[in-house]
Amino acid sequence: MEISSIPSRCLESFRRGGVIPAQPLALNAQRKLSERHQRALTRYYIASGARGLAVGVHSTQFEIRDPAVGLFEPVLRLASETIDSAQAGREQAFLKIAGVCGKTPQAVQEALFARATGYHACLLSLAALKEAGVSELIGHCREIAAIMPVIGFYLQSSVGGRPLPYAFWRDFADIPNVLGIKIAPFNRYRTLDVVRAVCDAGREKEIVLYTGNDDNIVADLLTPFRVRTAKGACEVRIVGGLLGHWAVWTRKAVELLAECHRCVSQGVIPQAMLTRAAEVTDANAALFDAANGFAGCIPGIHEVLRRQGLMPGILCLNPREQLSPGQSDELDRVQAAYPHLNDDDFVRENLSEWLAD
Repeated sequence: MEISSIPSRCLESFRRGGVIPAQPLALNAQRKLSERHQRALTRYYIASGARGLAVGVHSTQFEIRDPAVGLFEPVLRLASETIDSAQAGREQAFLKIAGVCGKTPQAVQEALFARATGYHACLLSLAALKEAGVSELIGHCREIAAIMPVIGFYLQSSVGGRPLPYAFWRDFADIPNVLGIKIAPFNRYRTLDVVRAVCDAGREKEIVLYTGNDDNIVADLLTPFRVRTAKGACEVRIVGGLLGHWAVWTRKAVELLAECHRCVSQGVIPQAMLTRAAEVTDANAALFDAANGFAGCIPGIHEVLRRQGLMPGILCLNPREQLSPGQSDELDRVQAAYPHLNDDDFVRENLSEWLAD
């Protein structure tokens, strides 16, 4: 499956830049999948104006792959079917992205399943290859790219990622079936390694950059990155976000991205946008539990969605993953401090429709 096989509207939309939430996992009180709430989440993201959805990624909980849990295939299949049903007869382009991880045999099987289930691309995590050198990592990526289009993933170390040097990203950018890169190291130096590598490879017009830096969302979206390469000066932008943060308050995220795009097109960055950048980062600190090394990042997402009625609770597959002490109070604080960042009214108006069977 090549990039050219992606429906043109989906491909064009992704390249322009959009909001792509990382889908959470809705579990009931028995820690079993609540299909009703899982479908509602997908419908919410579509109705919010998102341009894609990433399923089977960190926010969906890597434990879905545990044979004793057995939720990887059911969750991906349910999301794909729900998207197809919701999109029937609509013009909105929506890219389906499957999380793919593990060592090469596992990653190959996951990519084959994703392709067969109607996904357009995979978000490829390299967290399982912690000891591999650059050549081994690139070989792994090439095997997956031979199956379907790949979106590279620079996952932050605090939640299981590994450092990936400039040399890796430079070679990765030479793989023909690379569609984009989610840059999420939560580190400015490492973010620049990716940007520079793509420019040095001369692929800045083909490989689309999305931010996953939930601590720096707005600044990433507003910054023109200028890189001097062997072929001359190059300018590239991060055009959208593939974010766990945007799994909540998604309607407002869509409005925020549109505002960032307007600022970029006008060539003027108002001071108010710099203030907004700080507000979004402060909200993320509560949501992702930065005070405790991101220990409560997934429960934090769940808690916001639970309060809105989109999830039945905040349980994770791993019982040790819970809200950290004081995290709920922090969520109260940012909710009160930045009411313009939440979409509670939008959810309230549409919740019963999204939850309908």
